[in-house]
Amino acid sequence: MLRFRSGTSLMTLADILSPDRVIAEMRSTEHWDGIVELVDHLIATGGLDVSFRETALAALEAREQQRSTGIGGGIAIPHCALDCLPEMVAIFGRSTKGLDFCAVDRAPVHFVVLFMVPTGQHTTHLKMLAAISKVLNSADTRNCLAEADDVEEILAVLANKCAAV
Repeated sequence: MLRFRSGTSLMTLADILSPDRVIAEMRSTEHWDGIVELVDHLIATGGLDVSFRETALAALEAREQQRSTGIGGGIAIPHCALDCLPEMVAIFGRSTKGLDFCAVDRAPVHFVVLFMVPTGQHTTHLKMLAAISKVLNSADTRNCLAEADDVEEILAVLANKCAAV
């Protein structure tokens, strides 16, 4: 199960996502457009204040210019830290067609977890990266995510309720 310690509580990725923080089928097909789609969805669902949009996109772009967050295996984890955030925010997007994310293995990205943490929360940031990588590196989990019919099934897989896991 995807777990990381935030303060004193143990959490899973499913704990910080809600149905409105999951896109079962992304419209975008390109790297940057996918990131913008996820940020705009966070804004539309109240997960991110619209006044933070440009700051968030600039920070995410700066991170992507260092190196693509497409880590291979069909996974991308765009992330950044922002001064303006009161708490961590995350969103999951799935693309059955795949996004050209300039991933390290050059393969299309099918699963994107974008997250942002308040500046100074380095430990939370690193633990979140490691925890997401660990759960999405499971081929069984990725297969279950690919086969999920809707947002609720995606959340169930992320909560480690996939029969194959």
